[in-house]
Amino acid sequence: MRTYAILIFLLIAGTAYSQKTINNYKYILVPDRFDFLKMDNQYGLNTLTKFLLQEKGFTAIMGSEQLPADVAANPCNALKTEIVQKKGLFVTNLTLLLKDCQGNVIFKTKEGKSREKDYQVAYEFALRDAFSTLNDLPYKYDSVSSAPPQPVVAAQPPIPSAPVPAAAAPTPAPASAAITESTGTLYAQATTNGYQLIDTTPKKVLTLLKTSVPDYYITEGGAYNGLVFKNNGEWFYEYYKDGKLVSQKLQIKF
Repeated sequence: MRTYAILIFLLIAGTAYSQKTINNYKYILVPDRFDFLKMDNQYGLNTLTKFLLQEKGFTAIMGSEQLPADVAANPCNALKTEIVQKKGLFVTNLTLLLKDCQGNVIFKTKEGKSREKDYQVAYEFALRDAFSTLNDLPYKYDSVSSAPPQPVVAAQPPIPSAPVPAAAAPTPAPASAAITESTGTLYAQATTNGYQLIDTTPKKVLTLLKTSVPDYYITEGGAYNGLVFKNNGEWFYEYYKDGKLVSQKLQIKF
């Protein structure tokens, strides 16, 4: 019975997720450089991508720009832009992908093509051709959550058993040290998924989990879960406390 309930839950969750569209996202992140190029914003392709997304109605953010508070606190509130180039003889081929924070493709355009010889012109024409796929797709931001409903599992009658002697209460694990203005320099120690920050005591203060955005980490183990990120050469720890955004500057040594 329990196995059957789990299968129903997975089916419902998968169906709900498959229905997620670009209308569920307000923000789209555009990198400063696409993987197939050698320089930031080469041929103006990144700024053109941002412009075309804004024309569609999205709030597009370049990688070098400051993130809105709701995206900084949760990167999954934004889609990521990826441009894929397919090499062809005398033809420039570009495809636009919009992915969520887990790398799932939410939207994919057709393959935009251009036969222009000049790279600047060819990339622009191919990108605009790829974006033409969005012309027939109406976009309107829908903030309604698409989280899958939780299935109701019938309660199982308890199985009588012999009384078990009460066990001693487990000793709680020591909490991570709190971050205050007097914390001072924190030292980053590499882990499998990121880093752990250690103070001079030494005590673990915070765990940093890598994201797909460079210098942006999801935090665990602190008093509040949030985000640690680098802005203008300085590190910041941001989280919500009592409904208000709190921002703390950190001194981190890697």
